[in-house]
Amino acid sequence: MHETVLLVGGGGREHAIARALADSDAELYGCAGTRNPGIAALAAGFETLDTTTPQAVVAYAEEVDATLAVVGPEAPLQAGVADALAENGVFPFGPRADAARIETDKAYQRRFMREHDIPGCPDFATFDDTERACEHIDDSDGDLVVKPAGLTGGKGVRVIGEQLTPEEAKEYLRESKYDRVVLEERLVGEEFTVQAFVADGEVRTTPAVQDHKRAYEGDEGPNTGGMGSYSAATRELPFMTEADYDAAVSIIEETVDALDDYTGVLYGQFMLTAEGPTVVEFNARFGDPEAMNTLPLLDTDFLDVLTAARDGDLPELAFDERATVCKYAVPAGYPEDPDAGAKVGIDSESAGNPLLFYASVDEREDGIYTTTSRAFAVVGIAENIEEAEEIAADALDAADTDGLRVREDIGTANLVESRIEHMAELRGHEG
Repeated sequence: MHETVLLVGGGGREHAIARALADSDAELYGCAGTRNPGIAALAAGFETLDTTTPQAVVAYAEEVDATLAVVGPEAPLQAGVADALAENGVFPFGPRADAARIETDKAYQRRFMREHDIPGCPDFATFDDTERACEHIDDSDGDLVVKPAGLTGGKGVRVIGEQLTPEEAKEYLRESKYDRVVLEERLVGEEFTVQAFVADGEVRTTPAVQDHKRAYEGDEGPNTGGMGSYSAATRELPFMTEADYDAAVSIIEETVDALDDYTGVLYGQFMLTAEGPTVVEFNARFGDPEAMNTLPLLDTDFLDVLTAARDGDLPELAFDERATVCKYAVPAGYPEDPDAGAKVGIDSESAGNPLLFYASVDEREDGIYTTTSRAFAVVGIAENIEEAEEIAADALDAADTDGLRVREDIGTANLVESRIEHMAELRGHEG
């Protein structure tokens, strides 16, 4: 059967999805709020529209006779785009709005884990009154993590004892005026991500990835949507054991068992503590940047995965057993005071043959320019992390990155070794 796939979203993650579909027999169309030149080059058509307006997405799906859709970002999922597509005869690979609450409502997420006795849930409390939340900070014996309950693009979380003092945290809450917040115990360890394809209760997981949220080298500065990431040639990362990976997968499987009719990607972000993996959060879609690490390694035809998900019979997934390093180039000043308008000069065939993924860029007649968000990512793929990092770094060195900034340390031997030493130290203190 001929398949026409509509890709909803225009970031680096969606460019990775488009590339994964480009080698299949699918006819691809894309839609996003802004034009992504990488997706547009791979698609038979690309429409600029508001992807959080379900009627607009459905209208374009009907125009191109889409049979399948992949909903990339979280905001369209929250807006009910998957619901609307399904109601109009287009199979959406992405959860309905109610199921997507596992990401879009962090208070619901924690209560869901508690109610279903899912392991890996930290101690937490939810508040819809700012002053009561501030009182909880005063009464707490240990450091807390402050999380807005709704979507903030990965930029709303603050850690007391690391980024803020308790007094600064209370000031942050009062100034931000969030409707609801989650205050939970601060976890100590190493973060990692496992993404899972989910359909009809079946779960197929990808290799683990470590994202780097902090804006600056050495994990300094404010949180971002993610400055880059790496994966190893094995399912687990160098600071993990196979048992750690399996424990994370088990948590994802128990979560899927508790969810009602979930289809799409379930992304588990974990903190590997001395006691094992604890859930930082769940997301209802591929990670950005993590999709750029894992989808290029997927040997199973991505279109076959989508059609199998529609049929409720996911195949076993095969992955190329190589390492990846992804590095984002972002505007100077990102994320707090980004400068837009720098011209992007990079050749996708440059040193080491890296993969190039466009994210938030402005395509003009005379070239491609930055906006105020992450501009593009390069991904090196090699037999080990060190070689993959060299490919990504060489590509960025060969590019014109005036007005752009990169976290040079992501994937380097020194940073990876520091993660290994950190976990060894934590586990050495395990009683």
